[in-house]
Amino acid sequence: MTALSSAVQLVRTHVNVSLAIALAVVCILVGFATGFWLLFRLAYMIVFAIPVVFLWSRSMLNSLEVEVVRQTHRVSQGQSLEGRVILRSTTWIPKVWLEVEDQSSIPSYRSTRVVTLGARGVAAWSYSIPARRRGIYEIGPLRVTASDPFGFFRPRRDFGDRITVLVYPAARELPSFYIPPANLPGEGRFRRRTHNITPNYAGLRQYEPGDSYNRIHWPQTARTGSLMVKLFELDPASDVWVALDLNEDVHAGEGDDTTEEAAVSIAASIARYFITANRSIGMMSFGDDLRIDQPDRGQNQFTRILESLAVARAAGEVSIEALLLEESRRFGRHTTVVVVTPSMDGSWPLTLMSLASRGVKVAAVLLEAETWGAPGSSLDVYGTLTAGGVYTYTVKRADDLQRALAGRGETPTSTVEGAPR
Repeated sequence: MTALSSAVQLVRTHVNVSLAIALAVVCILVGFATGFWLLFRLAYMIVFAIPVVFLWSRSMLNSLEVEVVRQTHRVSQGQSLEGRVILRSTTWIPKVWLEVEDQSSIPSYRSTRVVTLGARGVAAWSYSIPARRRGIYEIGPLRVTASDPFGFFRPRRDFGDRITVLVYPAARELPSFYIPPANLPGEGRFRRRTHNITPNYAGLRQYEPGDSYNRIHWPQTARTGSLMVKLFELDPASDVWVALDLNEDVHAGEGDDTTEEAAVSIAASIARYFITANRSIGMMSFGDDLRIDQPDRGQNQFTRILESLAVARAAGEVSIEALLLEESRRFGRHTTVVVVTPSMDGSWPLTLMSLASRGVKVAAVLLEAETWGAPGSSLDVYGTLTAGGVYTYTVKRADDLQRALAGRGETPTSTVEGAPR
């Protein structure tokens, strides 16, 4: 039974070869029956051509060198993965009809081309893969398939390695973003001058009686001929937490136009804003599992947050209210919490108010899920937030984030662009 299955599989794999052999057999039988000599010669040509074509197609792959250069492995949405492919023939025998396929798991991308190489010929081209959807994908290996004019055999060979590429979510610049500051010296939109020595150097001024000698800038003093002292600024030092709601029950939309994608992009943009301002920011979410990125500063922290957001999926069963309550021990008096959610449940605004009563500064970015097709309205949730003094942004479908997340004032209940009226 196994031998029969193997034979059937072999016939299915090489259909044209099977048909050619069947034709040769028919020619021989009819030739014996009729004595027509041309049928015998046709059968001999078919039997002779099959092994010749087999060896030729194999030789086209054995004497082939392929170089695959992957120039980018990590990009943001909207950018492209760049690379270059070079094929070289190491023999004087021409290679015709080589099908080159760059295998990839990136959605809506398929790179296939047909190449013909002359004697010791070279073919090279660059590729650009548009990264339209965030996530982790695989590219490679490069598959080269040789074919003959009759389609008898299609041997294939893989070149290069399978590599993993990461597409980060789009992080927009938010020049006018604002949330209420926590209660720390120097906290706020701008740094403030201080008489204490800090790592933040602000400039120079003339020496005044009472200034400490360790603040004198001696090189500038030598150049100007008068005593000059250094000025310092306080550094905003409170932690900012972004709580991203990945409960699948509250998200809406289809394809790439979903509240999930909008919420992830908003979280990435907020992270970019605070990292640029040299603030300590952390991220928490509960999708497939609980993900906590502890607050930190710098580009490495931004990269860690983007990596978390790249694979974030609205597949969780934990509400944003439960997440805030479970992780509330992380929020002290000198902490700011920003919630990003499309939830229309009226309980999570009460949780934010409870945190605010403990001295935690709170803010919310409310996505109006009804503009993505969800039933219900977010007006009640927005009303509860503003009535409770929670600084709130609202974002509709197709809103420009730079405008929707632009604060119009520094009072907790001020209305921002995109807010329901």
